Amino acid sequence: MSLGKTEVEYISRLAAIEVNESEVDEVAAKLSNILDLFSQMQAADTDGVLPMAHPLDQVQRLRPDVVTEVDQHEKLQSVAPAVENGLYLVPQVIE
Repeated sequence: MSLGKTEVEYISRLAAIEVNESEVDEVAAKLSNILDLFSQMQAADTDGVLPMAHPLDQVQRLRPDVVTEVDQHEKLQSVAPAVENGLYLVPQVIE
């Protein structure tokens, strides 16, 4: 796919980047190469290929879900301006 000056100007306006008049042809060629690569990738047969979250077959190491701190909510809420049933009360900001 080949992009022209009009498409480059449109894309640069959408991306909020400045492309000088002298750079338009170079940017058009680079963007066209990227779009050609996408076309090649679309042509690849991916039926039966499972999506991956990571290119390496790794397992996330998780720590045990164990409580490591004591419950301090009463101590922390004792300095709050307004508390009710263990919840902080705040002024209404949305009508």
